[in-house]
Formats: sequence, C-alpha cells, structure tokens
Amino acid sequence: MDFNQYIQNNHLKILVKPNSSKTEILGWDDDKKALRVNVKARPEDNAANVAVVKFFSKLLKKKVIIKTGLRSREKILIII
Repeated sequence: MDFNQYIQNNHLKILVKPNSSKTEILGWDDDKKALRVNVKARPEDNAANVAVVKFFSKLLKKKVIIKTGLRSREKILIII
C-alpha cells in the first residue's frame, strides 16, 4: 500500500482502534477521509499513542509525531 497518496502537507489523518488482536492498517475510510488502523496496545497510559508513533515511524522510515488527537481515536500525524 502506497501511503504517500494519503499524506498531505506532511500530515496524515488516521482513525485508531486500540486493544485489537494485532497492529495493522485496514485501509482508507472515504467517509472520514482517514486511514483506519488497528493497534494492539491498550489506550491506558498512552500506550496506544506510543504504538502508533513506533508503527508509522518504522513503516515510513521517518520521524512521526502526533499533532492532534492524543485522547481521541481520530489523530493527525506529522511526518518529518
């Protein structure tokens, strides 16, 4: 899957479902205009956010920061 088509101005909008069986990308959600992502980590103690950053950093081979949505399932990532 080519993620560059979903990244606009170094920003990527994602919808996170924490506490899933594994960390994976499900696909593009046309209604929300975001990438759907399952994360194995639990939402407690910021674990899901850390897992999202590690997953996308490794996948894109770039530094990733959560810009908005630290306490929400809808997040905007900055790719540096």
